[in-house]
This record gives sequence, C-alpha cells and structure tokens, in this order.
Amino acid sequence: MLKKSKETGQLSSLGMYVHVPFCSTTCDFCAFYQERPSKKGFDLFFSGLNLEMEYLSPAQSFSTIFIGGGTPGLLGPEQILRLGEIIHTQNLENLMEWSVEIAPSEITPDKLRNFKEIGVTRISLGIQTFNPQLMKELGRAHEVDRALSAYSLIRDAGFSSVNIDLLFGAPGQSLEMWEEDLKCAVQLDPDHISTYCLTFEEDTALFVKLSEGKVKINPEKEATYYEKAWEFLPQCGYPQYEVSNYAKQGKACLHNINTWAMNDWIGYGPSAATQFQGVRRKNLANVEEWAKQWEQSMEPEFAEFEQLQPYELANDAVLFGLRMNQGICLDEIGQKFNVDKQHFSEIKTFFHKLQMEEMIDKADNWKLTSKGRILADAIAKELPTVDNFSM
Repeated sequence: MLKKSKETGQLSSLGMYVHVPFCSTTCDFCAFYQERPSKKGFDLFFSGLNLEMEYLSPAQSFSTIFIGGGTPGLLGPEQILRLGEIIHTQNLENLMEWSVEIAPSEITPDKLRNFKEIGVTRISLGIQTFNPQLMKELGRAHEVDRALSAYSLIRDAGFSSVNIDLLFGAPGQSLEMWEEDLKCAVQLDPDHISTYCLTFEEDTALFVKLSEGKVKINPEKEATYYEKAWEFLPQCGYPQYEVSNYAKQGKACLHNINTWAMNDWIGYGPSAATQFQGVRRKNLANVEEWAKQWEQSMEPEFAEFEQLQPYELANDAVLFGLRMNQGICLDEIGQKFNVDKQHFSEIKTFFHKLQMEEMIDKADNWKLTSKGRILADAIAKELPTVDNFSM
C-alpha cells in the first residue's frame, strides 16, 4: 500500500511515466525528444510499448501514472483506448493518480471522454501564456481563445484535478504581462498551477536566437517574476508547495512528489527515464531503434545506464527536497537510504552558513526561506555531497 512518512508526509510509492513522442509542431523552447506523427511511427510506438511493459513489469502496484511527451493529446480517440489497454496490463491496484499532459490545440470531447474512460484523473494543460503576442514568440500552435475553450472542455469532462502550466521570462514579456497571466489563470479556477522560468535549451529555436544575440537572459528580472507568483498565488488560494508549483488543498501532484522524494519510477517509451531498484537509466531516443529491440527480444539497450549508490540517492533527495516548501529532515533521508548521519555533517555546516545568511530556517525540517528559494539553483550548485566522506 501507499505509505506516508509521519515526519514529512512524503509519499513512498512507485510511479509510471509514459513518453508519447509525437508532436505536429515544435515549440521554440522545447528540447524533449519528439517525432512527427505517422502511421509507421504510431505502429512502432504501440507495439514497442506493449512489449516493453511486458518485459519490464514490476510485481508491485503503480501508485501514480504520468503520460507526457511530445503531445499525448495528439493520439486519436481509438489510440487513447489502445494506450489504456496496454497500461492496464500492469498492476494498478493501488493507483491514486493518473495524469496526462495535453496541448490546447489537440483537445476534443471524444479524446477527453476516452482519457477518462481509461482511468485518467488529472489533466495538465500547457497554456504557457494568455498573451497573444507572447504565444507567437513561444512558437505555440494555438490561439488564446483555443486555450480557454480547451480548458472549458476539460472541466466539462469532469476530471478530478486540472493543472495549468505557465511560462515566464519569455522575450518581450513585462512584469505587468506576467501579473495578467497569473490573474487569468486564477480566474479559470484550476486545481493546480505550475509556473516555469523559460530555459534556453540547446537544439531549440530560442537557443539559436540567444546565441545570435536576438534575445537576452536577465536573472534579476526573472527573480521578480518568481516573487510575484509567490506573493500572488497563495493569496488567491494556491499555497506554494514547491519552488514552481502551487495547488489547492489536496491537489498537489503526487507523481512529482514521488519523484522529488527519490522514490522509484519506471519510464516507458522512447527517451523515457527510469529510477528503479538502485538503477537510473534512459531509453533510446529513437522510436524505431527503441521498438526494434523489443520486437526482436534483444537484451535492452539504454542511452544511459547508471548503478546508483545509496549516498547518491540521498544527495538527490536533499537537492530536490530543498525545493519543497515542507523542507527536508536529514536524519530521515539517512534512514531511508541507509546512510549514517555522520555523512551529512558537511551539509549541516553548509546549512548553518545559509541560516546565518537568512536563506534557510530550521524547525522540524530544514526549509529554504523566500530569499533562499530565489537562489535555489545557486545553492544547489554549492551544496556539499555525502560522498565527500569515506563510506
């Protein structure tokens, strides 16, 4: 059964991630693996997914499922049912949450009905912005009106939780425009709001513009966008529970919490990542190569494969746990990953230094202050690791 720690409330569970790699267009900021939709591609995807799940099927029940991409909403109604059939070959006895990412341009009532039929409980809608000009700058394939109508269709379909994704730090975006986006999001009354700072990933159109000097990064300006969301959204009934995430009571994303706690998850589909039983791996980022190995009953090949030591998992639990508003308990992390508390001494020294600089507080847990959360990425780079000690 799914268990919660009495000290932190963190979930101990097994997550499933399914990567649907198909996109009809590529957003200027997107660096995820994707393929143009084709009959051959879909056939390879479904045959490969079915065989991969058969080959990599854990005995325990999955507690959360997250279908991402790509654009999962690009699947047709019958393909959605097929996806559901494959996923239901797994043990879902203790399933608590099933999320799907959907782009506004791909939503139809039939697709939503079938997502609900296969068991989806949570929809994450990638609106990004309500500003028409910024929508064009980001290379999004939908208009603002389409995003609003998509949200209405999702609500009418009766899903138990709906998230809206928003981006800030886009070229040409002002703080006033960001405030307006936040207000528009709150007016829709979603259950969850995710706010992400635009990143310039290599192999994206925006990165090319950055390298050519057509757009610029302004970290100080980005900090004011963070602070505006941290101030505004909790006042509107969306308490912050992670640096970039806000939710109504009981509507936090369980799948993400499981991942941030360094619990296990299994990724299926091309380019999907897995962390399971002390191994972290990533699938081949090519639908044909990925599918072929399962069809030929080959020993699976992975783009990345790493055997993790307990202290490495503990390091990541500290790193990602600090992004959570509830903070971390070092003794609990040590107990969970069988790492003696003496190996956290340098981390504690670092935390005491941050405490003197008013970047972290210590009550039951170590928690970043607002000042610390603004510098979360910089703190992460300086954070000592337990592997500095002889194990």
